[in-house]
Amino acid sequence: MAKDPIARWALNHGMYVMGVDTPRAFNASYLDYTLAGGIAERIQCPTLVCDAEEDIFFQGQPEQLYEHLTCPKTLMLFTAEEGAGAHCHPGAMRLANARVYDWLDDTLANTRP
Repeated sequence: MAKDPIARWALNHGMYVMGVDTPRAFNASYLDYTLAGGIAERIQCPTLVCDAEEDIFFQGQPEQLYEHLTCPKTLMLFTAEEGAGAHCHPGAMRLANARVYDWLDDTLANTRP
């Protein structure tokens, strides 16, 4: 953390989000999150799963979640060619937001009475 600003940010942010005080506790907190026991299968609302082609943090996990979902679901891939291939799509936020909002428009339009 002392020599790598990206690691420092990631760990400090992670500790804040998870409500823990140490990097070790932050890493251990991941053990509380699993697809075991049919958790994802209990989701009933339409679900959008986003994946970034070059995500260095959660590679493969969006597909795992998508495969477990039994609700209406969409897997949306963002690519490096679009400038959106990194985790959270920082190189193409306008594109990412537009695609997510389009999905919301389409999905919510189909659920209104």
